[in-house]
Amino acid sequence: MKVLMICTEKLPVPPVRGGAIQTYIDGIAYILSKHHDLTILGITDPDLPSQQKIGNINYVRVPGKLLDIYLKGVVSYVSKNSFDLIHIFNRPLLVSPVREVAPNTRIILSMHNDMFMQKKINPAEATIAIEQSERIITVSDYVGRTIANLYPQASNKLRTIYSGVDLKRYIPDTPDTYTKERETLRKKFKLHNKKVILFVGRLSSKKGADILIQSMNDLSIKHKNVALALVGSKWYSDNKISDYVAYVHALSSRSPVPVITTGFVSPDQIHKWFWAGDIFVCPSQWEEPLARVHYEAMAAGLPIITTARGGNPEVIINKQNGLVVNQPENPKAFAEALTTLLSNPNLMKQMGNHGRDLALKHYGWDRVAREVLEVWSSKR
Repeated sequence: MKVLMICTEKLPVPPVRGGAIQTYIDGIAYILSKHHDLTILGITDPDLPSQQKIGNINYVRVPGKLLDIYLKGVVSYVSKNSFDLIHIFNRPLLVSPVREVAPNTRIILSMHNDMFMQKKINPAEATIAIEQSERIITVSDYVGRTIANLYPQASNKLRTIYSGVDLKRYIPDTPDTYTKERETLRKKFKLHNKKVILFVGRLSSKKGADILIQSMNDLSIKHKNVALALVGSKWYSDNKISDYVAYVHALSSRSPVPVITTGFVSPDQIHKWFWAGDIFVCPSQWEEPLARVHYEAMAAGLPIITTARGGNPEVIINKQNGLVVNQPENPKAFAEALTTLLSNPNLMKQMGNHGRDLALKHYGWDRVAREVLEVWSSKR
């Protein structure tokens, strides 16, 4: 089949600026291109040409950042090219305009966020998007339930396909590779002999970095030999200091334990921070669809502490590969969970090993691509 995958208007593919959706597409594209004639439509970027071919994958890029601008480029491109199947990512608002210029093409929709909420799309447009989509893939059961609760008619079109991780990148070829990179970062940031608590993500209030910093006040009473590493920035590849980032920096400066703030880290280097950490924490305050950092932490062999928000708990087997915090707004709850792990090194090791086993068995890109191919090949 001739297949077109349409990314969102925010970030380019390949994910040179990061982004969960962009990483997802990039992770499965090579495998999909072995089976189908694949084109990926995304946004322009200063570091990428407007058109290029990498392996068997055709990349086309049009102006983006704003959906209205991107929509014009998408419609123009689709109207001039024919495809057997178009796979739209996380933008139900694109379904109807694409259907208008490709009336006979199969349309698959992938949902990575709560984009069917009324503040994102009005009910009439949402209903049309559901009707015109053959199947709706979601990254978690939570996202699927949210759609079905709003639009019950979507229920029989939904399928959860959990995301994945580049196992070759996050699992080192040799122990020496892991040790060298780990020690290099820990030396650079003066983290020697520290138990490093790791946060990776955007610095925004809904991600909860401030709550995690505040938890250090209680944690330091029993565990003084710890440090907190906050890896990320205001936005992908954007190190501007927002009000929230300034607040995080202020909290960090008053913390009883060292707090490292790295700013934006390139996607091709982020795995090294997972190697440098000892415990991974995802302190999400919002109903997170299911943060892909969980897969990365598992592959890197880190025990995980996450929150009972959205889809995050779906990949955690409690006390086997991680712990779930049921009061995410409470810093003390994170301190208690961290104390549970720091007080039991054997438990930390067992959880990390179990998480890596889960990643190897269930969360490689080959499994994700295989399940997407199943959807593409099964007409309703």
